[in-house]
Amino acid sequence: MRYKQLLYIFLFSFHFILGQTNPLIAKDSLMQQGWVNMKYSSMSLEEKIGQLFMVSIGSNESEESTEKIKALIQEQHIGGIVFLRGGPYRQAKLTNEYQSLSKIPLLIGLDAEWGLSMRLDSTYAFPYNTTLGSIKDSGIIKKVGRRIGLHAKRLGVHINFAPDIDININPENPIIGFRSFGEDRETVARAGTAFMKGLESVGVLSTGKHFPGHGDTATDSHHALPVIGFSRERLDSIELYPYKKLIKEGLSSVMIAHLSVPSLEIKEGYPSSLSEQIISGVLKEEMGFKGLIFTDALNMKAVSNYAAEGEVELTAFMAGNDMLLMPIDVIKAKNKLLDAYEKGRISEKRLSESVKKILMAKYKAGLNTYRPVPLENLHEDLNSLEDDLVYEEAIENAITVVKNNFSLLPIRKLDNKKIAYVKFGDAEHEPFLKELNKYASVDYIMGNDLASLQKNLSEYNLVIIGLHKSNESPWKPFKFSAEELVWLDAISKNRSANTIVSIFAKPYALLDVDSFDSIDGLIMSYQNSKIAQRKTAEIIFGAIPAKGILPVTVDSIFPVNTGILTKSLSRLGYSLPERVGMSSAELAVVDKLVQDGLDSLMFPGAQVLIARRGKVIYNKAFGKPTYESQDSVTTEHIYDLASLTKILATLPTIMKMEEEGKIALNNTFQELIPDYAESELKNVTVLKALSHYGRLPAWIAFYIDTLNKNRKPSSEFYRNAPMDGFSIKVIDGMYLADVYKDSIYNRIGRQELKSNRYRYSDVAYYVLKKYIEKTYAKGLDKITEESLYKPLGATNTEYNPLNKFSKNKIVPSEEDTYYRYQTVQGYVHDMGAAMQGGVGGHAGLFSNANDVGKIMQMYLQGGYYGGERFLNDRTIKKFNNCYFCDKDVRRGVGFDKPQLHERGPTCGCVSRKSFGHSGFTGTYTWADPDEEIVYVFLSNRTYPTASNTLLVKSGLRTRIQRAIYDAILN
Repeated sequence: MRYKQLLYIFLFSFHFILGQTNPLIAKDSLMQQGWVNMKYSSMSLEEKIGQLFMVSIGSNESEESTEKIKALIQEQHIGGIVFLRGGPYRQAKLTNEYQSLSKIPLLIGLDAEWGLSMRLDSTYAFPYNTTLGSIKDSGIIKKVGRRIGLHAKRLGVHINFAPDIDININPENPIIGFRSFGEDRETVARAGTAFMKGLESVGVLSTGKHFPGHGDTATDSHHALPVIGFSRERLDSIELYPYKKLIKEGLSSVMIAHLSVPSLEIKEGYPSSLSEQIISGVLKEEMGFKGLIFTDALNMKAVSNYAAEGEVELTAFMAGNDMLLMPIDVIKAKNKLLDAYEKGRISEKRLSESVKKILMAKYKAGLNTYRPVPLENLHEDLNSLEDDLVYEEAIENAITVVKNNFSLLPIRKLDNKKIAYVKFGDAEHEPFLKELNKYASVDYIMGNDLASLQKNLSEYNLVIIGLHKSNESPWKPFKFSAEELVWLDAISKNRSANTIVSIFAKPYALLDVDSFDSIDGLIMSYQNSKIAQRKTAEIIFGAIPAKGILPVTVDSIFPVNTGILTKSLSRLGYSLPERVGMSSAELAVVDKLVQDGLDSLMFPGAQVLIARRGKVIYNKAFGKPTYESQDSVTTEHIYDLASLTKILATLPTIMKMEEEGKIALNNTFQELIPDYAESELKNVTVLKALSHYGRLPAWIAFYIDTLNKNRKPSSEFYRNAPMDGFSIKVIDGMYLADVYKDSIYNRIGRQELKSNRYRYSDVAYYVLKKYIEKTYAKGLDKITEESLYKPLGATNTEYNPLNKFSKNKIVPSEEDTYYRYQTVQGYVHDMGAAMQGGVGGHAGLFSNANDVGKIMQMYLQGGYYGGERFLNDRTIKKFNNCYFCDKDVRRGVGFDKPQLHERGPTCGCVSRKSFGHSGFTGTYTWADPDEEIVYVFLSNRTYPTASNTLLVKSGLRTRIQRAIYDAILN
């Protein structure tokens, strides 16, 4: 009983002495106090005073410099090291070496406001504070702080000199700027608290800086002493406000700035870092701060010029600082402090207060159980997938729509937009332009001068301007050039086109714009990182909503906290697998499977796209267009889709017609084509035909009857050039007689029904195509282009693609040695579709995986995509239904469906609601509403010969599908 009473008395005394809100007290406070007291009592006076110094070194510095630090550790017993420039591996090795020489583990510090990359190469750069200040969700800012803390801890860094909680009111501030969370005190306090908690949650100490507030000045304290000439009332309500909030929440340390603050220090021109009134009076006594207090770097001109070497450090300590950061001469400064102690100017109580706080901080940072920094996998640990996930989420929530005339953003009605992109600035722009082109055709327009640029823009009705400035550091130039300001004004005043401006730089870039009246859409993207560029494009086209707010004022009409929220239009976005509950590591199996296909000569090249929950999380190209090609396949190449045409062209048209009452599932062939009234096919219904339950022949080799006895195209049916009566272009130098179109349909009408009920057949799609074109009085290619592909933004989807694209963009499908006798490239592979001028109901469509994914996503979303309703949800459900499953027919109406037994078109791991199709040329797509997955596989397995059936026999496409489902996280 007596032991417990003594324990409680000791604990009470301990907390009373140190203060119950002391942020340096660890959870195991008894153990901490014992360790602190033991270490303190074991030290000599010189060792105690040595603990007050934190010196600097860069891991990229000379061996001579690093040896000097070793001497300071061994001979002067310094308390810590702040690392400057260098690299992580070199720093880790130096840290281990230095720690091995120190009697008491060193406190390692680093400026890592936006991550280790603020100082170190080969490390991760998180968003700048101003970018984070635009995020309304504090939880995201905390995640960023946590990731930065984990990086620091992994590198053996115990204290991060962050967050910067200066309130940047002055746009001309040369040293803070992007390092501040903004100009609004609430935003700075909220964001600073979240960032601090993220750091502290992983055991890394935080630092609020630069006390009492470095935001409202145009002077750089590295070179001169800035004056903060505001009243005490103003300082209390603005500059000091974030400190009060963060101190209350447990801020570990504060860094004192080198500022002249007349309302807080009566001595004229006296640096705040040396001011007892400011440090001991305001910070410690008035604000009750009990944590560690650092000076800002004492080699900065704002303070180093104030007194002789050594005297500055003594004055700073006497004023109330605990750790003296980056002194010019440690030995001189230490001798000054020793002399002051011996003469009674520094009391034992004052010395022990600071040294014990330093030891407490070391304990809290885990230095009581110090372990060397592991060097293995250091780079990987500091550049992880988790970092990408947090960065992407932060940027998505930061990007701010500042102006949105006519609700222009996000862009709707793509079918009536002709879009140009104009680049301003001197930094990278390619990720932005590439991402824009995933949604619509966006042309990069340039001009040698304003007149030529305006001329080149004359045919466009929407112009997107991007200001791209360096993302390397917050201090890089960020403004428009004088010429760009003139061009911006002229372009935006063109009333025949709308103008959207995206700023990939500091918000203050907008201060130079004279007028925003003629700018229709204004987006603040803050940084020019690849992710910021991509996410801005997604916001422009409505794949994701805009959520951010301005952290600073950029104009009287755009004050701080301005932000227009936009909504998603349910267009596909682009993200990482983990954002949608899938594993990147597991999806790497897909890479291996496709590579196995290449190595096994199943196909020369392929594209694979995987989307989940409305986000493309895998879109890759493999191999080459042909085995002999020099260039590789890209995601922009387009493939002959073969029978995917059925569900990507004919079927959506039929669905729309069914909604409009132009066709019904119980319509018969004779109702669609009266000429079939006497045909055996006359009573075949649309439902049975599209379900492949109509007893139709699988296919008809129309082309064979047009060959001569040498099995070459007969001159009776073909000409080498177009002429009267021969206008159907089959391929280069091969034109079919116009009358043969009727022969195709006549031959279909003469077909006999087959005995077996289920037979996969192309024939119905000839009939439906004829009915569609008769109903709308235009070709199926024009119908689908106008009603589906253009409004959907499927800019790479086309019949007869050579009318729009260069041949190099189109992957060849075969070396034809039986009909056309040439390379089939840019022309449909299917012979029947070729004999219809390349436009078949069953084949003829070309596209890339990204566009196929858009159409499948539209189906998955119940017919809605990009702000438009293409089909009703009930219609898709009607067609995505197995009407003859009881007859052992798995097919839906047009859609293929999962197998009913062991073998079939899928991996067997998909839901019964799923649907898709495969194509003869080596294509496949499947969508699963239950798991919200879209999968697209495109290849040209028929090159150089269609007799290569290795892809089909291997089941590779469905093995990839299995790997996709295996990658779903629990």
